[in-house]
Amino acid sequence: MPDGLRIAGEHATARVPTARPGETAAAVRATLPGARWDCVDAVVVLEGQRLTGLVPLEVLLAAPDEARVGDLMDADPPTVKPDSDQESVAWEMVRKNESSVAVVNGDGEFVGLVAPDRMVSALLTEHDEDVARLGGYLASTQRARQAAEEPVGRRLLHRLPWLLVGLVGAMGSAAIVAAFQEDLEANVLLAVFVPAVVYIADAVGTQTEALLIRGLSVGVSIRKVLRREVTSGFAIGVAIALAFFPFVLVVWGDQPVALAVSIALFASCSLATMVAMLLPWLLQRLGMDPAFGSGPLATVIQDLLSITVYFAVAVRIVPS
Repeated sequence: MPDGLRIAGEHATARVPTARPGETAAAVRATLPGARWDCVDAVVVLEGQRLTGLVPLEVLLAAPDEARVGDLMDADPPTVKPDSDQESVAWEMVRKNESSVAVVNGDGEFVGLVAPDRMVSALLTEHDEDVARLGGYLASTQRARQAAEEPVGRRLLHRLPWLLVGLVGAMGSAAIVAAFQEDLEANVLLAVFVPAVVYIADAVGTQTEALLIRGLSVGVSIRKVLRREVTSGFAIGVAIALAFFPFVLVVWGDQPVALAVSIALFASCSLATMVAMLLPWLLQRLGMDPAFGSGPLATVIQDLLSITVYFAVAVRIVPS
């Protein structure tokens, strides 16, 4: 697939067999041999230029000679607009359980058919990009394909900038911990739970980011999942906090620390969910690929917030 193809109209072809609803199966079958088609997966049924249905090729070949095309066709075939994203086209294929999708304009006039081989190629391209961008260091399909064979210099060029972002975050985390040095010296037990709070928040955020990126890739808007995902983040935070409280209480016997850790876990999980929702939305508004939102930038922000929340809660609950 040539680079740059992103929307349905660029994948569609009009070189496909067509028929009218009143034609017989025998008459349509007779038009197939000898012609050069870009796609013969289905026969497009038209009234004038308007799409009325699709007849899968296997249905046409099995039909009696006298059967009318209008009786054989799927009168509600999968259709998309010419400017629909290619991933939305693939989703429409799956939703309607069809192997091809018709592209129609605003007046319902037939523009072309998106063949299954084009969609397989498009989905492979999108998969390569999403996997590469999920790591936060590659931005194009071609570079994703070449990544395994790149020389050391180019590998460093792709990875180091994002890792430097992480290093800055690590420095920030160290500075936050240092600011609470006196509290840690007064109660060393507080330091034990820093990795747990940070890890759980990162894990919750990563789940949200993965869900959002998959949704965006098939045309689901962030607005549709916002309320349910934020609510899920709160519920996960509550569940983890309730599970962690008795563990700390039984093992260490320190009720104030157990309460502080539990509250921090709830707050950091909730914040991680909101950060994971906000970054893809913000990047999308800026015209960037939302998959970058699940890279090191999100991890850095979540870690800094988690550590800050943990110590802010701890110094107010745990006696010095």
